[in-house]
Amino acid sequence: MRGKVFLKSPKEIEILKKANAIVMEILLALKEEVRPGVCTYEFEEIALRLCEIKKVQPAFKGYRGYPYALCVSVNEEIVHGMPRKDKFLKEGDIVSFDFGVIYEGFVGDAAITVGVGKISDLAQRLIKVTEEALERAIEKARIGYKIGDISFAIQSTVEKEGFNVIRDFVGHGIGRSLHEPPEIPNYGKPGRGLRLEPGMVLAIEPMVSAGTWEVKILEDGWTAVTKDGSLAAHFEHSVAITSSGPVILSKID
Repeated sequence: MRGKVFLKSPKEIEILKKANAIVMEILLALKEEVRPGVCTYEFEEIALRLCEIKKVQPAFKGYRGYPYALCVSVNEEIVHGMPRKDKFLKEGDIVSFDFGVIYEGFVGDAAITVGVGKISDLAQRLIKVTEEALERAIEKARIGYKIGDISFAIQSTVEKEGFNVIRDFVGHGIGRSLHEPPEIPNYGKPGRGLRLEPGMVLAIEPMVSAGTWEVKILEDGWTAVTKDGSLAAHFEHSVAITSSGPVILSKID
């Protein structure tokens, strides 16, 4: 994903904040519906209904041929899991929702991982560490720091807990397009890469495995799973680089 990095004006960042707030509202609504026995396609229907209510367009549906509005990834599924009418959540599962909307020409994008009923200690720790890795990364999303500082914050947080970051998928810039330069790997060395400037908006998204970082893609051509079948978690925020520090756009005040 090479090319020009598009810096956003304060007005554009405000629009992106509204887009991302809608994304997070919908993600939290989905979280409220997570329980054993729920069909994963029901979350797709909820997301579409809420898009209609909020008068926004789902950003993922049709993007590069993806057929749904929502990605629902369960257990060993890392990202791009498809909502299915024949798949039901079970007690002890973990489920990741990745979702985006288009609002006034700008894209919001965020992700969360949720436990289904009572989950294992391992699953709880995986979710906690992945969310913490995102928090540590956002702390480095400041003017003068570099992409490598964000990447290293994620990798070091994850690996010190005995987990692994997924290397096949990366975070990205976001704005009028869902994926813009620069790429933001979830591993790297501090002080390397592009220097952060005011007006950059980054979708930072650690994806973490309890086992291997290696990935395989299922026959549907989309669903990415851990090669060893281990659990995976995913959190994402869209963040603006500003003179007053990082601003989490996908956060409800």
